[in-house]
Amino acid sequence: MSFLRSNGSVRFLACAVIVTAVGLIVYRVEDAPAKQVPIKAITMEQLPSGLVAATAAPDDDFPAVMAKMKAAKPELAKKHADLLAARYDLSDRPAKGKLAAMSPEEIREKGLFPAGFLPLPHPNHPEGGMLFPKFHIDEIKKQEARDLTRFDLDFDLPDHVLPEFPPPLFLTTRLDLGDVTKGKLVTIDNFYELFKDCLNPKQLEGLRLLVTPFPQQQFNQTPDRRSEKPHRGVTCFDCHVNGHTNAATHLVGDIRPQENRHRIDTPALRGVNVQRLFGSQRALRSIEDFTEFEQRAAYFDGSHIDAAKKGINPLERGSQVHFMAEFQNLLDFPPAPKLNVYGKLDPKKASEAELRGQAIFFGKGQCASCHQAPYYTDGSMHNLKAERFFKPQLINGRLASIDGPIKTFPLRGIKDSPPYLHDGRLLTLEDTIEFFNLILELKLDAAEKKDLLEFLRAL
Repeated sequence: MSFLRSNGSVRFLACAVIVTAVGLIVYRVEDAPAKQVPIKAITMEQLPSGLVAATAAPDDDFPAVMAKMKAAKPELAKKHADLLAARYDLSDRPAKGKLAAMSPEEIREKGLFPAGFLPLPHPNHPEGGMLFPKFHIDEIKKQEARDLTRFDLDFDLPDHVLPEFPPPLFLTTRLDLGDVTKGKLVTIDNFYELFKDCLNPKQLEGLRLLVTPFPQQQFNQTPDRRSEKPHRGVTCFDCHVNGHTNAATHLVGDIRPQENRHRIDTPALRGVNVQRLFGSQRALRSIEDFTEFEQRAAYFDGSHIDAAKKGINPLERGSQVHFMAEFQNLLDFPPAPKLNVYGKLDPKKASEAELRGQAIFFGKGQCASCHQAPYYTDGSMHNLKAERFFKPQLINGRLASIDGPIKTFPLRGIKDSPPYLHDGRLLTLEDTIEFFNLILELKLDAAEKKDLLEFLRAL
């Protein structure tokens, strides 16, 4: 199904989805817009009073900061809900014309680029910080009595566009076990019982560190935290749940100023053993680098000063980082029974639509230029230059402009990892196909896009 609406520019795709309070829509971009929904470029000074970080009160005046941010929460929620409603809906609005037939320059000058293809801001972009879906918050509270609720913000996307929870976990060393978690969320309370018989002591210790809470920018003991009570912190698996993802969001820590920082859609850790670049843009060179970077810098918005103040966890590279990386390197992609040893479809098992989709993937769609079999990544980074389709604009504190080069993420098991793109702006695989059809100027027809979707679901 597709949830994309682009300024009224796309056509409905049939699906069975519950309409939610944020009002998502299901659309496609093959048609030209019937009606433009303007996105106004504004300055930071024009933002609503609630759409800012609460920095006016002294650091030690926590009650005043919390009261201010709680008061601003409804306005922030409405502002972001309005943005989502302008991009995503479930209504059926056929439109005439062919947007994909227009040139990037024409789309840019006429302001017709689908709103759902623009960078997606954080629910409070000037504030930022880690933000978790409610189902994850509830389960962690149940198991550990650790509350990941923020008093200033709630997660923005509805549950039905997020990954399965809790997701299965597969080990490269014990494929015979299937889902090692047996349908449970792995936490500090149960990891030992679940894994003691299939991991060696180093790997087990690495997993323990991955599910151990450590201080983080918004969840710690300092008075500038965003939890009501002093907090033990977050774990690696609070975002990379069961070695996969729950679509938790954050802002990248390595870009300034604030409006240029990208929203993060937490990527899966499945298959990191075949990857050589880590982080959507930082291009960290090993899983060890990534693991150490996360707790030394990313946990604290890239500020070593905040890290020292709030309780940095300095991991020891030769043992702790190594143990954590060793476990992560065991995380496998989910089974794909229709693929052969080369990572392509077995004609005896695949449907005709899937085989046609594979031909498009490796042919007209040019997908394999970056996403090469068997794991469907080239281990590199590419600049899509999407900015050639739209003019720079400030959207709820996020400057929609140049994204720059982005890591080629593996597509194995891609159906299990919504939403898509590095910032989660594309809610479904249908939307993702439409995005690349437009950005790469592929001019795929409706039948070709449908077949390509069938192939992606088989990976």
